[in-house]
Amino acid sequence: GEFQIGVMRVDGSGERILSTGFQQEGPTWAPNGRVLMFFRDSAGGPKLVSVDLTGRNEQSIPTSNFASDPAWSPLL
Repeated sequence: GEFQIGVMRVDGSGERILSTGFQQEGPTWAPNGRVLMFFRDSAGGPKLVSVDLTGRNEQSIPTSNFASDPAWSPLL
């Protein structure tokens, strides 16, 4: 089946699906609260993906090898 990454208000209203696909998991918020990053295993192989709160600006994040369980850190 398909997995969905989405957001909603704390009262359960305003559900918005940001991304749909096979095996998407581990979403984590950017420190600014405007971007989610998550793991996706697709036909092109496993990768990290970021998407903004509109769901329109999805980007693959380049990694040197297999990556999962994304986490954010401050810029140094």
